[in-house]
Amino acid sequence: MKTSQASIPSEKGLDHSLSLLKDGYLFIHKRAQDFQSDIFKTRLMGEEAICLRGEDGAKVFYDNDKFKREGAAPKRVQKTLFGEGAIQSMDGEAHRHRKQLFMSLMSRERLQELNEITRAQWLLYIKKWETQKKIVLFDEMEAMLTKVACEWAGVPLEEKEVEKRTKDFGDMIDAFGAVGVRHARGRSARKRTEAWITSLIEEVRSEQRSPRESTALYQMAWHKELDGTLMDAKMAAIELINVIRPTVAVGRFITFGAVGLHEFPKEREKLMQDQDGTYSHLFTQEVRRYYPFAPFTGARVKKDFTWNSHQFKENTLVLLDIYGTNRHPKLWESPNEFRPERFKGWEGSPFSFIPQGGGDEHKGHRCAGEWITIELMKISLSQLAQNITYDVPKQDLSYDLSRMPSIPKSRFIIQNVRRQQQ
Repeated sequence: MKTSQASIPSEKGLDHSLSLLKDGYLFIHKRAQDFQSDIFKTRLMGEEAICLRGEDGAKVFYDNDKFKREGAAPKRVQKTLFGEGAIQSMDGEAHRHRKQLFMSLMSRERLQELNEITRAQWLLYIKKWETQKKIVLFDEMEAMLTKVACEWAGVPLEEKEVEKRTKDFGDMIDAFGAVGVRHARGRSARKRTEAWITSLIEEVRSEQRSPRESTALYQMAWHKELDGTLMDAKMAAIELINVIRPTVAVGRFITFGAVGLHEFPKEREKLMQDQDGTYSHLFTQEVRRYYPFAPFTGARVKKDFTWNSHQFKENTLVLLDIYGTNRHPKLWESPNEFRPERFKGWEGSPFSFIPQGGGDEHKGHRCAGEWITIELMKISLSQLAQNITYDVPKQDLSYDLSRMPSIPKSRFIIQNVRRQQQ
């Protein structure tokens, strides 16, 4: 007896790539609502694609027996954001082996060192801001985190280089979902950054440079592949960039967190009174849920399979809605309201809250640096709420969900920064 196949709702039209660029973060979310289905078909770049959202969709999407990452990320994204052949496009044992390299950098001791570096930079930046009339917080956060990430990773960075390197990391991040000038800037930035970091890898291998063994620079330089050979120097550089670049990208979350402090003053008051870090964790998690960061992620079907009576054909492109899952009405009460307390005692699954991917962070494709994100945000948002006062002049704090990645249009301007008297 044949098992009946459920038809997947299908979007009409020859291709919807332009609609993806137009709708951005809402592309999957809007259509899922229109179809009243968390699964539907569309066509992107001339091929059929299946879109998923929600906890069940995330669970199947992160099943490594059913999906592969090879061939999922467009070359234009690899040539700007990830780097060609990087961990994001790997599968199987090779991916698990490479993931262990990244997770080895996330020890308690190394995270504590990162926190100390971050706090020290905040003190320096506050001192500088007290002498300035106007601060564009997003720009300052990217520069600060470039310095933090490089110091923590063991990458030498002179003060005169900070502006140049910050712009390159920022341009790579900003190229996601971009066409035209933004994409071209991202490609140029990646070429320059890969050349710079590759030269550092080669200096370590030739013993011209001796970073501490615990640093990412050392670990990437001497990492061996499954066959026992040293990782190619350029690939080592690409993966080292995949430590630094995502750290710089946290500046977007921090900027949105500052917007949250401004737009929800009652929540700011709670954070100001937070002594043990409990509320800063709740606030940080809600910022990651509420504001846009990653819009979606992709994979390809490894082999034919059926899920919930829906048929998935080998090599079909599948997109998982990250933004929409974090605002899914079946998963979140009043999802369009900013409520940090929703995370108090929260015991949700790793497939219902996925701002940086879902599933197992050790074996799967969930972001290896998620705890870095959380720690950097907690420190930074606590600094903004507890250790300084500032004015927020009239400005445009709206953000465009068709722009990927998004950021407040004014990039959050503050004035009259003063250190709080402790």
